[in-house]
Amino acid sequence: MPHLHQPLMIITDLDGSLLDHHTYRWDAASEWLTTLKQQAVPLVICTSKTAAEIVPLQKKLGISGSPFIAENGAVVQTHDQQRVRLNPALTYEAICSKLAKMKARYRFTGFHDFSDTDVASMTGLSEADAALSRQREASEVVVWRDSEDALVQFREALGAEGLALTQGGRFWHVMPAGSGKGEALRWLLDHSPGEARITIGLGDGPNDALMLDAVDYAVVIRGYSKTPVTLTRTDQQQVYHTAHHGPEGWREGLDYFLTQPQ
Repeated sequence: MPHLHQPLMIITDLDGSLLDHHTYRWDAASEWLTTLKQQAVPLVICTSKTAAEIVPLQKKLGISGSPFIAENGAVVQTHDQQRVRLNPALTYEAICSKLAKMKARYRFTGFHDFSDTDVASMTGLSEADAALSRQREASEVVVWRDSEDALVQFREALGAEGLALTQGGRFWHVMPAGSGKGEALRWLLDHSPGEARITIGLGDGPNDALMLDAVDYAVVIRGYSKTPVTLTRTDQQQVYHTAHHGPEGWREGLDYFLTQPQ
């Protein structure tokens, strides 16, 4: 089992994991956040949220300047504050243009089509935070309004356009093919300075699976999605499934893998 005196890195999803699915609060995780900061353990956010949402949240969490992974892996901010799109050819505008052409065949709506007020009402975010969630760089959020069979066809049509579809805690996400939380994390680790770190990942949604497969130790937080988090890794002794949701589950997972220093 890992311990706090080893070189560690914590990689965490936000909504439904570090942040409560309904209130977006992290009170239950506060003690661990303080401990990680005291022990100089990097906390890397890995989320479907945008960079515009992450930066002010990092300030509130006391981890400003830390690297992060945004938009389900389509965007990475490095240790030296460089913002990287892993597929620079597919901008947000290009993705929205491709999706617009598909609306004749499939019923869906993207964040591009909504107002800040619309997004706030769907998510429980304030209108100011909803505006930040719509400042997208390399992926689109989709509300699916068609059948399951049509969804299968939609996924195939996206693949033909160099795009991929993944499911989050609330919405579907369209991003460049070959990107994702797992690929982005591997890229970030490959470009991280200093010694290799033991990684612990925490997430609750199907879109977290590739990230949880890429870390040394995985915490699968009990989520609200009807789709289970299915991992391909076989080292089950390094995977923990929590009994609690959100930040309570987040704390439970770190309690399981790490012992608080006395």
